[in-house]
Amino acid sequence: MNIFEALIIRDENMRPVPDLADSIEPSADGLSYTFKLRQGVKFHNGKPMTSADVVASFDRYKTVGVSRSILEAVAGWTAPDDTTFVITLKAPQPNFLENLSSSTAPVVIMPAEEATKAAGQIDVIGTGPFKLGEFVPDSHVRLDRYADYTPGTTLTGLSGFAGYKQACVDTVTFRMLTETAARMAALETGEVHIVESVPAISMERLAAVDGVELLTLEAYGLNVGYPNWSAPPTDNLKVRQAMLAALNMDEIMEASTDGVYKLNPSLQFPGTAYFSEAGGELYNQNNADKAKALLAEAGYNNEPIVLLTTQQITTMYNTALVMQAQLQAAGFNAELKVFDWPTALATSEKETTGWNFFFTHWTGSAAQGGATTLRNLAAPANIYKPQDPAGDPDYNAAFQRVTGGATIEDRAAAFADAQKVVFENVLAIPFGVMSNVQGTRSNVKGFVPFYNTRVSNVWLEN
Repeated sequence: MNIFEALIIRDENMRPVPDLADSIEPSADGLSYTFKLRQGVKFHNGKPMTSADVVASFDRYKTVGVSRSILEAVAGWTAPDDTTFVITLKAPQPNFLENLSSSTAPVVIMPAEEATKAAGQIDVIGTGPFKLGEFVPDSHVRLDRYADYTPGTTLTGLSGFAGYKQACVDTVTFRMLTETAARMAALETGEVHIVESVPAISMERLAAVDGVELLTLEAYGLNVGYPNWSAPPTDNLKVRQAMLAALNMDEIMEASTDGVYKLNPSLQFPGTAYFSEAGGELYNQNNADKAKALLAEAGYNNEPIVLLTTQQITTMYNTALVMQAQLQAAGFNAELKVFDWPTALATSEKETTGWNFFFTHWTGSAAQGGATTLRNLAAPANIYKPQDPAGDPDYNAAFQRVTGGATIEDRAAAFADAQKVVFENVLAIPFGVMSNVQGTRSNVKGFVPFYNTRVSNVWLEN
């Protein structure tokens, strides 16, 4: 989002705000939204942006966009003139702007001639304060300041990826340093100005280094996992409830994050609009005796409980190791199945047998709101088990109220109901909130940690 921009995006508090739109006007019946475009916006090839580019970008996203399901509620879009874009819905959807503004896979605007190209074949031409300068695979990406950038003025400063943005340096180079020690050494010597993640083992040393500052994003991601509730023995509710009862979340989060975490009995970050502790009495039970009793009620007969994980993502792997030990102590025959990350992910989405629990992270998505967080478990878009279109009827009913509630208060109450079902029926297990510590040189000014690295409004002090 340093190169591209969208009509609407989230601010620092995850509220939808205009970006390439100057204003957004909903119709009285809730069936349409009229976007008036920012004036004077140019693409990086010098072409002025018009509503024709917006139409083409939405046409493209509906075909190839990662989160194109958000457009299923849309009947169509039109461009009455060069500066106006209108979206018409099939039926009112009160949280439509929440969905459209999600930064996890935003509908970015590109030139119409690029939008007609096949997936993966476009030239990287956006409207943002930086343009693509150079990309060398496995080495670096260089962004160059776009001299003809016109900032938005709906906000006075940068908030999220919205607001008043400007390129304060001529170039920004993202270097791909895969070794942790090399990244920390580069920050310490001043070879790099910013590192996106500082491991706990390096924090004490770097905090004592003159010229280095450590900044923390308290709620960076949710460490979470999904039982396979279509395959035995985790198709048995009592077995899943026994799994949840056995877990000590402090031990899991301490091992997986080296202590940089917060316990959180929720599927949302604290302080966000949808945050709820509904069902939280079932979180962090750490009760092996209760787990054993539930296994006895379930008729569990030492069947393998296969935990699907990857060594490529340390937090996930360490979570799996500690969970395995806790389950074994509670009477489960728990074993690990370790794949590379793409294979583990594909297995969780496509294989109905051969595994019982899958580990993942929600980074930005947990901050994006109720519908974004819950969508993966709701029919018909439930990409994790079960893959049948039915899912859990109580959960599906609550999810429909999350997407259809007239006010944010209505939707938040529905989210609490859905989360309660998640805990009671163990459809997913949140372990805790992961924080992220980032490091900068002390002459870096204007940098604020966020879910994705922002380089607008950042400069170097001499």
